[in-house]
Amino acid sequence: MKNGKSSLYETLKRHILTLELAPDQDLDEASLSEEYGISRTPVRDVLRRLAGEGYVAIRENRGARVIPMNLATLRDFFLVAPIIYEAVGRLAVQNFKPSQLAELKECQKRFRSALKAQDSEALNLENNRFHAIIGEMANSLFLKPSFEKLQIDHARIGHTFFDPTDDRMEANLQKACTHHDLFIEAIAERDDATMIKLVFEHWELSRKNMELYVAPKELKNEAVAKISRARHKQVA
Repeated sequence: MKNGKSSLYETLKRHILTLELAPDQDLDEASLSEEYGISRTPVRDVLRRLAGEGYVAIRENRGARVIPMNLATLRDFFLVAPIIYEAVGRLAVQNFKPSQLAELKECQKRFRSALKAQDSEALNLENNRFHAIIGEMANSLFLKPSFEKLQIDHARIGHTFFDPTDDRMEANLQKACTHHDLFIEAIAERDDATMIKLVFEHWELSRKNMELYVAPKELKNEAVAKISRARHKQVA
């Protein structure tokens, strides 16, 4: 049964990351209050918390909405993300705790299971959690807000572009899984140089997955194929 502030908080986060709640979608306090069996005051508390973490925007006299994602967001994301990820990677290698490394390894097990099952939602959430743990390892008050905002949009972009039927994307996901293993090794060995190399290789996979979505394999068209065969016969 759905109830309580914690349930509402976790569910809204998951639904935003997996696009069950679309960018810019309104969040109605009254509906959420009724669905989760709590008063509107704790609902407002949850929405304010999510706003502080970058998931929700609260507009005066207009209520809350899911944080938007548009072409300007995408452009800024692809410009800034490599810079933030590099800095976080460097600090993670320096500042991680053994308990965080153990949590990272467990998260990678769940990611690998989701990959095997081709579970797009679990893949998205576990990948998000994997990188969130690396952000926690970095332990930077200055980078934390920017990194968390990037993670929200990275998860939403990744979910948008996920296509398990594309063999090229499947190969990229397998490569991403291998990268995760190498991230764990580099952190454990405090290998700064390898960590930075991996950050940029991993980032390029995200760019490639976006390109596969924007420019997919062309659809087969029998009419076009017949014209093409006829032209080849005429040339012959």
